Amino acid sequence: MLYLFSRLSAAFMKYRLFTSLTVLLLAGIGVSSIPPQPPAPSPKPNLVFILADDLGWGDLSCYGATDLKTPHIDSLMRAGLRFTSFYANSPVCSPSRASLLSGRWPERMGVPGVIRDDSTDSWGYLAPGPLLPDYLQKAGYHTALVGKWHLGLESPNTPNERGFLEFDGFLGDMMDDYYTKLRNKHNFMRHNRQVVNPPGHATDVFTDGAIRYVTSRKGRAKPFFLYLAYNAPHNPLQPPADWLERVQQREPGIDPTRAKLVALIEHMDANVGRLLSTLKANGQLKNTLIVFTSDNGGWGPGKANNGPVRAFKGTMYEGGIRIPAGVAWTGHIQPGRTSDERLQLIDWLPTFLELTGQKATAPLDGKSMLPLLTDNEPASSALEPIHLRPLFFIRREGTDTYKGLTTQAVRLGDWKLLQPNPFSPYELYNLKDDPRETTDLAGREKTKAAQLTRLLMDHIRQSGSVPWQKRN
Repeated sequence: MLYLFSRLSAAFMKYRLFTSLTVLLLAGIGVSSIPPQPPAPSPKPNLVFILADDLGWGDLSCYGATDLKTPHIDSLMRAGLRFTSFYANSPVCSPSRASLLSGRWPERMGVPGVIRDDSTDSWGYLAPGPLLPDYLQKAGYHTALVGKWHLGLESPNTPNERGFLEFDGFLGDMMDDYYTKLRNKHNFMRHNRQVVNPPGHATDVFTDGAIRYVTSRKGRAKPFFLYLAYNAPHNPLQPPADWLERVQQREPGIDPTRAKLVALIEHMDANVGRLLSTLKANGQLKNTLIVFTSDNGGWGPGKANNGPVRAFKGTMYEGGIRIPAGVAWTGHIQPGRTSDERLQLIDWLPTFLELTGQKATAPLDGKSMLPLLTDNEPASSALEPIHLRPLFFIRREGTDTYKGLTTQAVRLGDWKLLQPNPFSPYELYNLKDDPRETTDLAGREKTKAAQLTRLLMDHIRQSGSVPWQKRN
């Protein structure tokens, strides 16, 4: 037996020596005996999308706020690309969320206005069709929504039925109280399809859920998509008491309402920091693309800071639709960059599809911005579809101001046509010369006004076939 083993070992050593000499000989005469192997594809990144609710363009210290401190969100913005001209698709919640998840104009997804639990004051019904989590599942992702949904309260438009394998959050619109988490005395908190009532401030609760989720994915080969949608800093302005006290001590003389908003934002920032720390501790941060943005502009009565632009949430002026936004991805997006490219929430879905190698199976209105993210100086041809396209905005509402009708706006290049309310004439502004929208040029620049009016009318006509109410 020992003799046989010795002979086999000797034979194996001779084979290895012969193979090595053969490889060296062939290499020496320029011949490769084994074809070169392609490099292994990089693993798909985890995707974390953090959406604030009613966060004004100027209500982060990295956007110029001087009375608040947001070090964790600021660090995320510095770690990648920060946008200065990013837009929501609507000045209110539901339409923007529909566009984010579908890549379509909100009215083409049946959501021109806010979806509410009161059917007599609900102005949208999410249409069938693939959403971002559906596409990402096909790309091999596990998908989760933690936080605010606001696109339907019942089947078939609940998160688990629209692509999210895990849902831990709030079905409704706004909370009447950040601690009870009720809306009109109803509990819309769910873990998947189960009614839950977790204790604590909603911002803490949602962050806890996000941390549980990313930790549960630690060490797994399958990438994940986490959509973390906070209610903060939407009214009611209800920060934890110790956070409010800290702001009041640091900012003597601050407006009492503004102090509550600042504290609510700073509390959210600290929770973003908790999530980032967990991703780092889990070893997930280096291959995770993270987006932070808002669904629309800041709320006027809450003393929001929308930067050096006009008006607030709910309006078609810049303060209602321009939002803070940034994206980071270690090793792929160069840190410390800013971009003034005009982009919208509808552009995230096509960007993620291109990133993950997916093809859309339904029409898209958004455009991929992946070249802008990953190339320091993308070729102008790669950005041409973004440069030349019009951006549309819509809001349908049932207040006395709107009476169930819509207002809309369109931006094309430096020009913007908008309607302040359904009973007002359209206004025209040149945002390059007049970023504060102070001088209406509709009467003077009639050719430009007519061009944008035609764009808007064609858009309204094409979108009119999609129902926005539940059909019985």
